[in-house]
Amino acid sequence: MTASTRNIIAWILQILLGLAFIASGGRKLMDLPATVAMFGNLGLPGALAYVVAGGELLGGIGLLIPRFVRPAALGLAIIMMGAVVMHATKIPGGLAGGVPAIVLLVLLLLVFWLRRPTATTSL
Repeated sequence: MTASTRNIIAWILQILLGLAFIASGGRKLMDLPATVAMFGNLGLPGALAYVVAGGELLGGIGLLIPRFVRPAALGLAIIMMGAVVMHATKIPGGLAGGVPAIVLLVLLLLVFWLRRPTATTSL
């Protein structure tokens, strides 16, 4: 794959994922009481809802800023790993309902890989 092709694919994914996570984090923050309640119903501390919502919003923004792409992708991947585990263990519908989280996780890891430093680029 040429560097140009890799760059185009990475930017398309970064924009789509960035917008998705900005929307998701924004929705969680706009209805914070419901988000806290949902986390509580899953047996998680309510304060984690603030961390996840803020992380999604900031991570989505980070995907759109070249300097922060890799840290943002890694942080969001950690959040998505948690979402996959929760779907597999506690959320009704099981892992089948967690397919969107799995897809997002895979795409974030792909962005992380595509934006790795190479001999011709630097951080």
